[in-house]
Amino acid sequence: MPIHVLSPEVAAKIAAGEVVERPASVVKELIENSIDAGARSIRVEVRDGGQRLIRIADDGGGIPPDELPLAFARHATSKLSSMDDLERITTLGFRGEALASIGAVSRLTMVSRPVGSNAGALIRIEGGQQVRLGEQGAPPGTAVTVENLFYNVPARLKFLKAPATEAGHIHRVVTRYALAFPEIRFHLKLNERVALQTSGNGALYDVLLEVFGLETCRQMIALPDEDAGHDGDHTARSGQQPARVAGYVGMPSAHHAQRDHIMLFVNRRWVQDRLLSTAVVQAYHTLLPVGRYPVAALSVTVDPTEGDVNVHPAKSEVKFRDQQAVFGAVQKAVRAAVIMASDPPQLAIRPGGSRNPDTPPWQAPGDWRQMSHFGFEAQRTMPGEGESDLSVGASRLPVLRVLGQLAQTYLIAEGPDGLYLIDQHAAHERVLYEQLQHQRAETAVPVQQLLQPVVLELTPAQAAVLDAEAAVLAQIGFDIEPFGGYAYRLRAVPELLLPADPAAAVGDILAAMAEGAVPLSRRSDERVLTTVCKRAAIKAGQSLSLHEMHELVHNLERCQAPRTCPHGRPTILHLSAVQLAREFGRG
Repeated sequence: MPIHVLSPEVAAKIAAGEVVERPASVVKELIENSIDAGARSIRVEVRDGGQRLIRIADDGGGIPPDELPLAFARHATSKLSSMDDLERITTLGFRGEALASIGAVSRLTMVSRPVGSNAGALIRIEGGQQVRLGEQGAPPGTAVTVENLFYNVPARLKFLKAPATEAGHIHRVVTRYALAFPEIRFHLKLNERVALQTSGNGALYDVLLEVFGLETCRQMIALPDEDAGHDGDHTARSGQQPARVAGYVGMPSAHHAQRDHIMLFVNRRWVQDRLLSTAVVQAYHTLLPVGRYPVAALSVTVDPTEGDVNVHPAKSEVKFRDQQAVFGAVQKAVRAAVIMASDPPQLAIRPGGSRNPDTPPWQAPGDWRQMSHFGFEAQRTMPGEGESDLSVGASRLPVLRVLGQLAQTYLIAEGPDGLYLIDQHAAHERVLYEQLQHQRAETAVPVQQLLQPVVLELTPAQAAVLDAEAAVLAQIGFDIEPFGGYAYRLRAVPELLLPADPAAAVGDILAAMAEGAVPLSRRSDERVLTTVCKRAAIKAGQSLSLHEMHELVHNLERCQAPRTCPHGRPTILHLSAVQLAREFGRG
């Protein structure tokens, strides 16, 4: 094929793919436009996960009628005019690509009336082509309606997740901007249900109450100078510290299984920055159980010349001129606040050295289920995925003699032909998975009724997962009933989840599934089972008594597919006697 220039239609669709990855991308770009326009109230309405309809209305400055067509031209913007402006970006949008990209892959209608104007105007864009332009009565501000997203890009449509999952991503975007701009009223409606509503009174704590609920907010700590970056000034004064850090962080007791409760804003822009996220996690060093993550809503303010947001079309990443300085500022601010607000840790030691893996060491632990309770004869099985090259040849394990524990993570055992290292978490996941499969097949899953039902306050994404997987959850021992809105009442759980906090366990399971932590290629029931077993299994970093080690290895020997966990990770590595002899020069 000879070299040729792509048609404008094809080029527009390719460019749109960089900006509009999913419905949540549309919501993000349009909300940023509303904020840059000075809106004090933003209403978001979504149907069918955003594929069918997204409507965002604001009371911002509006667009003059004669500029409406230009607003949908690629690289047209009112926020930049020179290279100097690009070096000091103080608006959320600046690339001039969002409206053109959204219009290229949807049927879009915009109605806008500038403040002080007597009339508004309407423009209709379908597949990147203008099909209508005229006067329209409207209140001051702008309303954008996006329908049939990706209708003309079938390849992109098939990669969208279920509507509930896409709605969860949209909810996440809106809540992030509500936290970044507490002085703006946000109203989010998902399929006719109000999912978020903030007052716009400027108090970050009030938005946290709406997002996290009272129980979590009681465990939040305000960093000094919490209003920094929330006064409309996007800059940090030059000549001072490299970054000002404000916001709220959670006490060590408010921890979660996923990182999604760490929300970061740089100059009030929501970013997904691994550097800053790592700084927050490291600030809790030795204060959290292994594999758990804190809650944080942090605003990092830097001079715009010290950070570059023009590194990705979605503007979700930031590069800092002095990364280490910003990292240190965040870590120091969070660590100081947490240490100051925390009581000195009181380590509770029980006979046998075991404790609940989900209970922090400074809280008095309750009894936890002994490994001997997990003995069973597995009859149903799921083949392991991705057998390790270092594992032994046969599918079943030989009889092993436990020697001890390494780094509170791996069990050391001796077999007929050398040394075996066993990942205690992966091994226990496999044991629980086959046990639960067997019990489910026999309709004999042990269930524990709760003395007092627990009310679960779920996010829209979690509630959607719960509704979709209700039958499977009931089969394995969960008794959950609607309690109004996004609240549900938990009456019973499978015994293997005890004595962990039932509400936290269910929340973690639903969050993991809503986030797509389990491969979607698996059957629905397998995704539920693997997520439950991952939550219930003993964790890396947990001390086990010799008796518990023996029970775990014995139960793994009896599994039908002992070499991998349900997610496909290896459970065991083998170092043969021949290899040992060779390494010591005996071969």
